[in-house]
Amino acid sequence: MSGPLRVEALAKHYGGTPVFANVQFTVQPGEFVAIVGDSGVGKSTLLNCLAGLDHWDAGRIVHGETDLAPLDETQRALWRRAHVGFVFQAFHVLPHLDVAQNVALPLMLLGRTEPDRVQHMLAAVGLAGLGERLPQQLSGGQLQRVAIARALVHRPALLLADEPTGNLDAGTAARVMDLLLAQTREHGASLVLVTHSDTAAARADRVLRLTADGIAD
Repeated sequence: MSGPLRVEALAKHYGGTPVFANVQFTVQPGEFVAIVGDSGVGKSTLLNCLAGLDHWDAGRIVHGETDLAPLDETQRALWRRAHVGFVFQAFHVLPHLDVAQNVALPLMLLGRTEPDRVQHMLAAVGLAGLGERLPQQLSGGQLQRVAIARALVHRPALLLADEPTGNLDAGTAARVMDLLLAQTREHGASLVLVTHSDTAAARADRVLRLTADGIAD
């Protein structure tokens, strides 16, 4: 357990244009927070900041005892590798690796070989028996489930999801949300979900609305 995620007075600009300012919230271990807001308000940018993938201009992001601001790129990458699972809307699976190899990537980067864990995650996301298939042999819904299995396989304390149901039909979207929630609760992770979907947001413990001036709940 790595403790809460704390965001304190966060601000981000592109050139001279402010994206958001005074963003402040805390996500406890085991809590699911959805972030909604108008298009262009910076929801994905905020998520990238939380992952240490993007830079911000003011404020702090602290996960447990780790303050991300003083970390260099290598230190952030090592922190992310150990503690973060990121589900991208565009899947970002590697086309030359089979499904099982894609899911195993976070474990491989940590120097861990856990084939049973990989198979468990494939079964959990409804892809048992498909580990040897290549990504181009899967549907969009199946690729999203590969991305979720990969994000969860190393039991991260912080799970970040950017529109994970955005490309899915209603039935598949509901199953994807079930998976995210079940795995998050099972491991006591903090889940931050950026979404335009009222249905997905309704599953959250709290819904925060991002505006240019900060967070409203």
